[in-house]
Amino acid sequence: MATEAATVTEVEAEEEGKSSGVKGKVLIVFGFFIAAIVTVGVLFDSGVFMEAGSKNETFQPQEEFLLQPWIPISVFGIDMSINRAVFYLLLATALTIAVVLWIASKMKERPGRVQAALEMAYDVTKTDITEGNIDDDRLAKKWFPFLATLFFFIFFSNIIGYLPLPTNTAHPIDVFGISIPSFALYAATANISIALVLTLVVWISYHYEGVRAKGAIPYLKSWLPAGLEDMNPFGKGAIFVIEVVSQFVRLISLSVRLFANILAGHLLLLFMGGGLAVLLGIAALGILTFPLAFAFFIFEVVIVATLQAFIFSILTAIYIGGATAESH
Repeated sequence: MATEAATVTEVEAEEEGKSSGVKGKVLIVFGFFIAAIVTVGVLFDSGVFMEAGSKNETFQPQEEFLLQPWIPISVFGIDMSINRAVFYLLLATALTIAVVLWIASKMKERPGRVQAALEMAYDVTKTDITEGNIDDDRLAKKWFPFLATLFFFIFFSNIIGYLPLPTNTAHPIDVFGISIPSFALYAATANISIALVLTLVVWISYHYEGVRAKGAIPYLKSWLPAGLEDMNPFGKGAIFVIEVVSQFVRLISLSVRLFANILAGHLLLLFMGGGLAVLLGIAALGILTFPLAFAFFIFEVVIVATLQAFIFSILTAIYIGGATAESH
């Protein structure tokens, strides 16, 4: 027993030593990074860098999100031009359909990594998103295809928005004499118009389902929480007005949440990946910002792209479930 205890103690000590060594290395790297930031800051304040370069007045970061018409189209005075947002919208749609159909045709009894990942995503959309928030089994089966499509479309749209493509947004790319518009880092969901349209589809859908399930007047009455039977009409009216406002606020919260998170991620990558160094005319600043850009890139691709698709889809399921539930 003593020998076994000694062995366990030695193993624990060895693991603790390895952990301490890793922590020490991380702290050393972090310390060097902080020291470099302080050094650059001191030199910048003293004007050392500003003598070698100057602020770039021609670089405008907002050009990344300008929607210049690639193929001008006007229908009865309405601008229907093909621009970057339309292209990425079509690209995300085509990718969603192609990937899902391709995986469906390659289904095997023993799934590979890609099939296993898709089956996991399928289970999330079916169990956690749809069935977890819509109590009626019939409605859950009815709305599952819509919710799954919504999840995968937003996910693919977010993901392709982080593919490293030419980032010169000011000028087109010349390939064998053919002028091709630059794509840059862009996502359809980083455009408020597309996020708002998705939200409007969701908003109209769950109200329609609520009216269809209960009738117009009972559905409006269901907006009032239970326990207000003894409240005077004025109080009920005030609460109802608040509920009406909250229903319209969902149009803003649902669309802006998706749009703002994706837009903020792209702005962080744009500035940390070199935009800030170009804007200030300080090339050495890129040495400090690039590691942050890499960290932001991993964070955005691994977490934000998936999380925003999940949040938008699960809120849609919650709204549909709430609209058709018997209680408030």
